[in-house]
Order: sequence, then structure tokens, then C-alpha cells
Amino acid sequence: MTHILHLDASARPGLAGTAPHGSHSRNLSHRFISQWRAHRPQDVVTYRDIGQNPPSIISHDWIASSFTPEPKREAWMHDTLAESDRLVDELIAADVLVIGTPLYNFGMPAALKAWIDQVVRPGRTVDVDESNPLDPYVPKLADRPRHAVILTARGGVGFDAGGEMAHMNHLEPNLITALGFIGITRVHQIAIEGQEVGGELLAESVKQALGKVDALVAELQRALQAERIAEPA
Repeated sequence: MTHILHLDASARPGLAGTAPHGSHSRNLSHRFISQWRAHRPQDVVTYRDIGQNPPSIISHDWIASSFTPEPKREAWMHDTLAESDRLVDELIAADVLVIGTPLYNFGMPAALKAWIDQVVRPGRTVDVDESNPLDPYVPKLADRPRHAVILTARGGVGFDAGGEMAHMNHLEPNLITALGFIGITRVHQIAIEGQEVGGELLAESVKQALGKVDALVAELQRALQAERIAEPA
């Protein structure tokens, strides 16, 4: 059984095409989940709408608690980290992380950055090997294959790798770096562009992205099945 963690980070609550000012990134992520469930209804999906219910921004108390070894933490430190522990537990349990997110001002929404800050945790998702000062970080989520699917919507065009605006895209590169740091390196990306342009350009981009989502669902389901067959008994 596969466990999927589904995050939506858009500030827009509705879906494009069904609600006024609906979200294209939500449309992609919900398409992914509906297609997945159509073929594998037995799999588990955990959903967090961080766009509407953002995680807490980390504070001085959070930092002090996180960097204090667990046996030495006081009761208030455990309380401070309770939300982070829930989010980390969900991520650790997941085989596939699905992130639906818009590109806001060349980067990720604040809610998604808050989630990243909550789950990049010393002792939980990354360890520090002090005996190796040149490369001290040990990603703890590299313990088994995990996939991340980043489904993005952009107002402009040309933000894909090699595009004329690629140097201004700090969304996917940031996410890939942060996820790789904790051990999630199998990353898949699909984007819609031209939301501000609209018309045929946007319609064609949406059509192509939805087709890519359907193909990616089939690809990942085959890959996960093959990985399970290859596991030692």
C-alpha cells in the first residue's frame, strides 16, 4: 500500500475552471490524486491545505527546542515542537509527496516555506555527523525510495529550465534543494504557464499539463510496483 502526502499551498481555495479565480496548481494536484485513486483506491492519502491553514512560522523558542537534544528538552520544548512533529511524521510516512503550489514573486508561497521550515529538523529528517566536517549532513529520509511531485502554476511564461525567465524561478530549485537535503531526491515537475496571459496560450498549457499529470501517475504507479517487487523478502 502506498502512502501519499498531498499539500496545496495556493492562497486561492477553489479549483480553476470550477470556481471564480480558482487555483490552477490545486487543479493539477487534485487531478493527480483523483487519477491515482481511480487506479489504486486502496492507497492512503493524507491531505493538508497549507494555503488555507498555514503552518506556524518558526520562532526563537522553536529553534532552541529543535537544537536541544531530545533527552534534555523541557516540557515547553516538546509543546513547542508538537506541530512540527506531526508534520514530520506525515512526511516520513509518505512514499509520494505531492505539492501543488503557485509561483509567487519568483519563489514559493509563505505557507509552503513555513512547512519546509517545520519539516527540516535536526534529528528527525537530517542528522549532523561531526566527524565529517567537510560534509556533515546526513539525510534521514534517504532510508527508502520516496518521490516528490511538484505541480506548479505561473502567471508568466519561460520559467522552465532553459527558458528566458528561468533565472528568476526560485520555486522549484528551492524545493528540490530542501527536499534533497533531507533525502528526497526523486523529483518530478509539471507546470502551467501563462495564467496572466490567458487565452489559447493558457488553455494549451493547461491541456498539456493535465496530460503530463495523467502520464506521471501511471509512470509512478509502475515504478513503485517495480520497487516493491525488487525488495528482498
